[in-house]
Amino acid sequence: MRPPLVVVAAIALAGAIGLAASRPWAAAGSSSTSSATQSGMIALPLAVHAGQMALYGHIKKLVRTGARFELGFDPAWLASGITASRAKLRDTGSSEVPNDSYTVDEGHRLLTYRVPSSARVTVLTNDGTGMSSATISVSELARIINGGPHRKLFEPLASGIWIRVHSDTVEELDQQYQP
Repeated sequence: MRPPLVVVAAIALAGAIGLAASRPWAAAGSSSTSSATQSGMIALPLAVHAGQMALYGHIKKLVRTGARFELGFDPAWLASGITASRAKLRDTGSSEVPNDSYTVDEGHRLLTYRVPSSARVTVLTNDGTGMSSATISVSELARIINGGPHRKLFEPLASGIWIRVHSDTVEELDQQYQP
């Protein structure tokens, strides 16, 4: 390689390293929830790494099967803007979309996913001072779904859930706020 090409290659490499360092969301080991909004809430939908999916929908079942859980998930689309108003018009005859949010629930086919006991779960809670988020165990989420003692939620899980999935395994579940 000639000396001028070596210098150009070195400058290009240094620039690429600098760009990668200035983009923490691109780091291979970064968590999808590492950056929260100023309110302390997670920005949803989650950014996902290659090979993962972020899906919105509703939990219809969550049961323990050995050391992990099995999730029955009804996917949906959380639409806003013109997409929401036109979808609602087709579905109901009215295009009024309160809070610019409309859930399109095309079918009610349940998708089955594995959920390890260590999966991260975030729900919206109310400790008497207003809405906040709390990280809970998958076991507590199962008690919310199936009945049993659990902390008070700000709103029911019918508001929807975002899941981050790799292959057939859910790695994270986060409740969506619906104003």
